[in-house]
Amino acid sequence: MPEQTRVLAGECTIRDETDPNDRQGDVIVVRKPDDTVLVHEAEGYQPVAWLTRAETVTVADGVLTATDGDQFLRVEVHETYADDSYPLAEVGIPVGDCPDCDGRLVRDDGTVTCLDCRAAYGFPRDATIMTETEDCDCGCPRMRVRRGRAFEVCIDRECESLDEAVQRAFDREWACPNCDGDLRILRRGGLLAGCEHYPDCETGWGIPAGTVVDECDCGLPVFETAGGKRCLDSGCAETGRAEATTA
Repeated sequence: MPEQTRVLAGECTIRDETDPNDRQGDVIVVRKPDDTVLVHEAEGYQPVAWLTRAETVTVADGVLTATDGDQFLRVEVHETYADDSYPLAEVGIPVGDCPDCDGRLVRDDGTVTCLDCRAAYGFPRDATIMTETEDCDCGCPRMRVRRGRAFEVCIDRECESLDEAVQRAFDREWACPNCDGDLRILRRGGLLAGCEHYPDCETGWGIPAGTVVDECDCGLPVFETAGGKRCLDSGCAETGRAEATTA
């Protein structure tokens, strides 16, 4: 279920480290699930006082106190007009229905999340969620990701692995330029092409978000990326020289 946010309306006194004077009036106090506390007055969109992701938040005897190092926010409630908790979830682009509960799936900041059951699926930030094509057999939407070529896989990595798809396409496809080994497709933080003789040979590069379109003069593949053509080896000078020769 979505996490709860507490919303209080009342006559309050507000104090924080930015102003030595107490401020008093009718305000709305919002405490978010990540312990961000906001105090809003009648006008404008900006809070009159706030503390983002407080380290501690306590509520006792009508006083809310939020602290984070030297920062603090104290709200003393004199009269309460309303005080309740409400569900609050991420705001994202709808991409389909959840296969577990039929709730709505939304995409936001590298994650597809169900607004109801909170199931979450991480995906590469450069991926395209395919909302206009048929979902995977498991019920999740599919995504298109460019890692050497365009792959279309389920967003649920346990259902269909992007790593395995890239491995099937490119494992041992390229020779290591520094020894007699082949480059294996590995997951070490991110997807990379690394020499099979590691650690004796530490050659390896992250696989860029792009499509293989050529072979560099150094023998490695050339990728077409959003920023233009580049060698698998981002520090390679051969690609630039080859492009200048053919221009």
